[in-house]
Amino acid sequence: MIADAAIARVAAREADRFRAANPRAFAHRAAATGWFQSVPFHWMRDWPSPVPIVAASAKGAMLTSIDGQTYDDFCLGDTASLFGHSPPALATALARQAGEGLSYMLPTERGAALSARLAAMFGLPQWQVTTTASEANRAVIRWCRGISERRKVLTFNGAYHGAVDDAFVDLKAGTPTMRASLIGQVHDLRDTTAVIEFNDEAALATALRAGDVACVLAEPVMTNVGMVRDAPGFLQTLRALCDETGTLLVLDETHTISSGYGGHGVTHGPRPDLMVVGKSIGGGVPCAVYGFSTEVAARMAALNASRPAGHSGIGTTLSANALAITAMDTMLGEVITPAAYDHMLRGAARLVTGLETEIANAGLDWHVTQVGARVEFLTCPAPPRNGGEAKAAMHPELEAAIHLFLANRGILLAPFHNMMLVSPVTGDDQIDRLVGGFADCIKALKE
Repeated sequence: MIADAAIARVAAREADRFRAANPRAFAHRAAATGWFQSVPFHWMRDWPSPVPIVAASAKGAMLTSIDGQTYDDFCLGDTASLFGHSPPALATALARQAGEGLSYMLPTERGAALSARLAAMFGLPQWQVTTTASEANRAVIRWCRGISERRKVLTFNGAYHGAVDDAFVDLKAGTPTMRASLIGQVHDLRDTTAVIEFNDEAALATALRAGDVACVLAEPVMTNVGMVRDAPGFLQTLRALCDETGTLLVLDETHTISSGYGGHGVTHGPRPDLMVVGKSIGGGVPCAVYGFSTEVAARMAALNASRPAGHSGIGTTLSANALAITAMDTMLGEVITPAAYDHMLRGAARLVTGLETEIANAGLDWHVTQVGARVEFLTCPAPPRNGGEAKAAMHPELEAAIHLFLANRGILLAPFHNMMLVSPVTGDDQIDRLVGGFADCIKALKE
């Protein structure tokens, strides 16, 4: 057990250390007055440091700040750079494409190659490209409602699927509640969104057998409320109940692409009717895709044939631009390979072993959760079984103190839940430094 007073003491000391080591970051904040709250996008303020670290460059699994600090980067752009910063093949391809045009609003030969790569890697035959995973999830929800003629979407308590209104419904004391953090929401989402706890088979059966759910939108393992693993057999039950009730199963694999080559569905099952992947498949270039089965494609085509001409509510001018197509084709062809996953999974196993050893040595009732190349330590005694338990187990002050302690020693974690990613270019020396820094942090917290 870590005392609150110890957390406060370490946090204050580390904040002072950060201020002394990062004067240019503070000067940057003072100069960036044209940005609302001094950052170009609000989540850049979510880091536990007194001000955000200001990046100067990144290469492989290392990041350098404008203050000259170098970091072993286990955040990797919160998955956008899961396969390393600026892989050489990607940098070369993007430079070439920049000289040939960036956006045509026309298909390209490279796009045909990409569609084949997507089908081969993820096991779904038909694909569409969007600019973000949020946009892909919105498109998929719209398609599912259109082809099923059902209004409702089912999500899991604590889920996050990007900036998608339909997913911002939680459970509080068992009652569906609109998420209070959603800015400017004026419609009651509970009319068209059902929400249950992850791993609750009875609630899932009840919700789907009502016959009014168009699709289940789910991560196969929850990753945005800490990490919540699927209970044995739950995903198979989910697949079976969707089949029984004519409900479409959508897997958002934007994060769980870490599970293995082809993502969680290919690696562990079950296979979805539709899937979404964003962030990492473009190596950091804004792009995402959604794929779907032959049956779903036929239903989509029939719906298109039956509706009047005009705006569908799906897509933007920059969707499938030439730069994004080139980025994804290069990543899937040369960077995101089975060999890359072999390195990532071996490194993640080394990290898990190291963290678990230090937790045991310190006599703490914490645990470590792994989803392929994605690792997280949770400061609670037992793995949460659902989003409600995960939210209740969080200790934001402790997590922030650990994060800042490690950042001050050149180790960068994601600012959300102390999540860590292992890339194909992450070295054993980097993993060992992280484990050593973690051990030093625990020691400081127990003094």
